[in-house]
Formats: sequence, structure tokens, C-alpha cells
Amino acid sequence: MRTSRNQFLLDEEDVPTHWYNILADLDVPSSDVRRARPAAEPAAGARPAAPNLPLSMYRASVGTERHVKIPDPVREQYQRWRPTPLIRAHRLEQALDTPAHIYYKYEGANASGSHKLNSALAQAYYYKQAGVQEITTGTGAGQWGTALSMACHALDLACTVFMVRVSHAQKPYRRVLMELNGARVVPSPSGTTEAGRALLAASPDSDGSVAIANAEALEHAQTVHRGAFAVGSGENHVLLHQTVIGEEALRQMELAGEFPDVVIGAMGAGSNFAGLAFPFYREKLRTGAETRLVAVEPEACPKMTRGRYAWDYNDFSGTTPMTKMYTLGHTFVAPGVHAGGLRYHGAAPLVSALYARGLMEAVAYGQKEVFEAGAFFARTENLVPAPESAHAVKSAIDEAVRAREENRPRVILFNVSGHGLLDLSAYDQYLAGGLQDHPISDSQIAASLAALPDAEPVGGRS
Repeated sequence: MRTSRNQFLLDEEDVPTHWYNILADLDVPSSDVRRARPAAEPAAGARPAAPNLPLSMYRASVGTERHVKIPDPVREQYQRWRPTPLIRAHRLEQALDTPAHIYYKYEGANASGSHKLNSALAQAYYYKQAGVQEITTGTGAGQWGTALSMACHALDLACTVFMVRVSHAQKPYRRVLMELNGARVVPSPSGTTEAGRALLAASPDSDGSVAIANAEALEHAQTVHRGAFAVGSGENHVLLHQTVIGEEALRQMELAGEFPDVVIGAMGAGSNFAGLAFPFYREKLRTGAETRLVAVEPEACPKMTRGRYAWDYNDFSGTTPMTKMYTLGHTFVAPGVHAGGLRYHGAAPLVSALYARGLMEAVAYGQKEVFEAGAFFARTENLVPAPESAHAVKSAIDEAVRAREENRPRVILFNVSGHGLLDLSAYDQYLAGGLQDHPISDSQIAASLAALPDAEPVGGRS
């Protein structure tokens, strides 16, 4: 095999036929990783959400079957752009003068520009089968909203997207993509829902948050005939759908003749980290490999590195059932950093369960150092990563530098979950020296955590 090989490609027929369900291999109480409402009162004034998920999708997400068949119509849609490439970052290695071998899985080449289409198409399919006519959602940086609008257009479903206000202003071209695909896009908080009006009354200049956008989307969905709310990350079924990434990467690493020592993904609520890392967790169990799994979050929203493992709501209004997660509190509003897809207040229950048991690691970085890494990657690999993906780039660079300092070769795999071509205004600010970090004080976190329904942590790291 040529050591200079750059791409490790699979054929269209090699698109996985099954998603991987980590619940088959994760020894945790079922209540830790499934939605539940423990003995606590609903949030003040909240109207509990009605059951929302199509039964077939829900069963797949809470069962213990290791492999869940991808419906043929969904797999056929995947074959429009999957399998995605695995790329050896030779020029990055050379620029870092590292003995490490660096690989990245590139998810940004589909029409939506990110990994989010993997779940959007699956969810749109299941909702369509269940008779839903309109899907409503909240989106942070707009990657999820873009993907869902495309999936809804493909399946002739109406789509309404509540987009976090600061991202609506920062990333107008994602709004344009959504509207091109027939979606209605509403900046959140808005004046169109009770949740939005209440937030604006208390904080008229609020940047918004994914939790607020979700609260508005949930409220809107309950007013629509045959409407349903869909979420782009965090929930078991979303993480399940994303494992198509890791399943492909396993086969591609075999083509490369290597197995990673560390697997890295950016961490918002958990979809792109889990999509790459979960299948490698399975292989760790099977082979005894000592591969480390590393989630990378922004210092502006450090739910894993500085949050609490506790019961909390998934939306700002406390409408949803609570889940057990690493959280900063559902009322936490992160600063308007450009990594909008990572500003969610909580981590997925499945990812949280791994972290609480010491089966993975988490690190946090500031905005400026992340953009520095993203710009360095763009110059060496000629690929501009989304700000979210640049968090994984930063961690991979740090791993490669440590390999050089220790003179110890290692194999690094990370996920470039989307391109940054719609984030060039943020890179422009970086180049002009206008980007700022937004440190979160201990008192801010303490105040947000004090509002948790569960007064005490439920165990694990805190």
C-alpha cells in the first residue's frame, strides 16, 4: 500500500445497511438514557408536550438490538452522497512535524453542508410514514434547519424552523438555503409564541438559545394539524442515525491498515461526536483496543467539563420530559459565539452516560484558539471547516503536537462534520482580529444550575 495515499473511499454499494445501537453494549439503567419524568413538578406554567415520535423510530431508539436496519428509501437517499471520504491529512502532519498519522472523516460534501442530513432524511421518512404533514424544529447555527428543510422538501412535507436569533443574523445564507427549500424560518426568540414573547419581555435583546428555539418549535407544533416537532441532536434516535459515519470510518480505517488511538468529535448535544465515536466504542469492547474517545466543546458552553450530571429539561420552557444529562441548566443562554451548533445547554443522555462512567473524555476550548486551528487547517488541507468542526481540528492538532513532544507515534481520527463556506464572515472577523472569547464565570454556571428541577446531582462526574 502506498504510504502517500490521500483518500480512502468506499463504493456506493458499501453504504451501511444498518445503524449501530450503543444500548446493546452500554451497561446502564434504562432510565439513564431514556426520556422520563421523575418525581418532580413540571416547570412553572409549562404545558407538557404530547408524545411526538413515530412509534417505529422510538422503538429503534430505546431497544437493545445492536443493529437497526436502515429503511431502503433512506439508504437510497444516503447513496446520493455516501459513503463520505476518509482523508489522510498528510500536509497537516508535515506542517506540525509530527510522527502522528492524522485522518479525518469529511461530512460536508452533501447539499446541506454537514452531517445533519443523515438524521434529517431518516426522521422525515418516519414522520411521513406516520402521517405527519408539517415538521417544526429549532436550530442553532442553521445546519440542522438546512438539512431538515431539504429532507422535508424531498418528501413533500411543510417545514417551520425557529433559528437562534444571533445565528439568524450571523449566518443569513443558511436562512436562504432553508427558504429555497420551502421552509419558513423564524428568528428566535420571536413574538409568535408564548415562550418567545415571555423571553422577549424579560430580555428584549436576547441572543436566543437552542433551548428557546426548541421551546418555540414545540409550542408551534402543537398548533399545527398533523404537525410534529423534530430535534437535530441529543435524542437517542438522532445519535443512532448518525452512526452511519462511524460504520463507514471503521471500514475505511481497515483500508488504511490502521486503527485510531484517539477518536475526536465536536460536542454540542452529541450527534456528530456519537456518530463517529459510538461504532469505535463497540470495536473497543470487541477487540480490547485502548482507543480514547474525546468530545470537544466550547468554553462558552461547557456542559460536560463544568456542568452537572442531573435531571433536566431539553427546552427552555420545561415542556419536555426530563432526561439525565450533563447540563448547565435549561435556562442557560450561551454567549453568541460563532459555533452556534455547540451552544446547547446539555449533552445527550447516551454521551453523558459514557462520560459519567469514565468511558470517554471531554475538553473545552475558547473561540479564538478554535478559529486559529480552523484557519491553520484551511491553509494546510485547503478545506475550511465549520466553526463547530474546528473544535475537533483544534483537539486533533493538540494530540499531534503531544505526539511530537513525546516522540510517540499515534493514529488520530476526527470528524469534520461540515464545511465553513457559509461561515466566512466569522473567519473574516478572525482575520481582522475582531473575534473575542467569552469566558463563563463560576457564578454564572452556579446561578443557572441553581434553577435545575433536581436540587442535587444524580452522581457521576460533576
